[in-house]
Amino acid sequence: MNISIFGLGYVGCVSLGCLSQNGHYVVGVDVNPTKVGQINAGRATIVEKDIDTIIATQHSLGRIRATTDFREAIFNTDLSIIAVGTPTTAQGHLNLSYILNVAEHFGDVLREKALINSDAFHVIALRSTVMPGTCEKIAAMIEDRSGLTANIDFAVVSNPEFLREGTAVYDYYHPPLTLIGTASDRAGLAVRTLYDELPAEVVVADIRTAEIMKYVNNTYHALKISFANEVGNICSALGIDSHQVMDIFCKDKQLNISNYYFKPGFAYGGSCLPKDLKGLQTLAHDLYLKVPVISSIHRTNEIQMQRAVSVIMEHSHRNIGFLGIGFKAGTDDLRNSPAVELAETLLGKGFALSIYDHNVRMSALTGTNKEYIDRHIPHLSRLLVKDARDLIQWADVLVVCTKEQEFSELLSEASGKIIIDLVRLPITPDSTNRYIGINWSQEATVLQH
Repeated sequence: MNISIFGLGYVGCVSLGCLSQNGHYVVGVDVNPTKVGQINAGRATIVEKDIDTIIATQHSLGRIRATTDFREAIFNTDLSIIAVGTPTTAQGHLNLSYILNVAEHFGDVLREKALINSDAFHVIALRSTVMPGTCEKIAAMIEDRSGLTANIDFAVVSNPEFLREGTAVYDYYHPPLTLIGTASDRAGLAVRTLYDELPAEVVVADIRTAEIMKYVNNTYHALKISFANEVGNICSALGIDSHQVMDIFCKDKQLNISNYYFKPGFAYGGSCLPKDLKGLQTLAHDLYLKVPVISSIHRTNEIQMQRAVSVIMEHSHRNIGFLGIGFKAGTDDLRNSPAVELAETLLGKGFALSIYDHNVRMSALTGTNKEYIDRHIPHLSRLLVKDARDLIQWADVLVVCTKEQEFSELLSEASGKIIIDLVRLPITPDSTNRYIGINWSQEATVLQH
């Protein structure tokens, strides 16, 4: 494929070398004549393991060159990669001036290109780190300047990079995945072919999802480092080897290093998480240590509880039916159940409430959990109903608090209700219902299931 890469900095130089090594013909574009001259002399523009050898070899084979002439580069390629810088302003926002300048060039040149070849379809893959909505903004600018139509005459695709400085070439050839955000199947296929040689899964998503991933990834990496350092500070104060602690922590691939607990939804609860989190916070306090990450975890949980209350109050009438009251599916445990706190908050605000939970009702009848219910939430136990269908008929709003399979079947029969889902049940609600996910849309739920 004939490819142009706009920006010969870190990402652009690595992409230039690696794509040419995979057999493509690549032209680098930059406003800096020094960088252009380096590439045309077979020298890398950055210091990075292996890239200097790759650039020299591919230059000698005639697969790479560079230019300051953006028009010539766009005219002679079918796919362009934007890898220009997006520096942060003093206020923390991104400076998109470099990207927008490039977008203006594309608008002008693609208009001219279309006059010569009306069948031309140019793909623009944005590798720079940008906020969600940037690709749409670029596409709109190009449409305005060219008179062309996005996803018909050209396409702007999000294709974020996940390269680490110092190991960028290795990371390029050993990615955990390749992510393509696109609204055009034709453009997605073109970008996918760039990575045919790589051993990773290709994930195709909507554009905004792809755009936000770099921020989510790097924020989580920062969180991991901060969490590990706070644990290390606590361990050091106690004379414990923090590396041994985290080595053991990382051996648990079922919960600790896994996708478990990584789906957004309702607040956490139960007997273990709140108690042990409070214990570690207290230990740090007693050692006179500041652990802001660990100390803020429960506050985040409280904010999620407040979010659930706000969503329910925004869409609610007076009669609210709860599907589930235990702290998670398959249990009658009500200790620190976020659903219990949610129910009590809504009762305090004057809403009428009815609750269906087969597990809790059975434990109340058999005495398994009766003592806790009678001592702590006798007022809620009086709201438990025997028949879920009676609850569904009575309620204006149905709040799903636990992920029971039974609830999916019940809700498939409901009609004319507002369904507020806190756990993302695999359901396709009746068209007469209004479905609201606490952190997702009905369309996303239907697509997933």
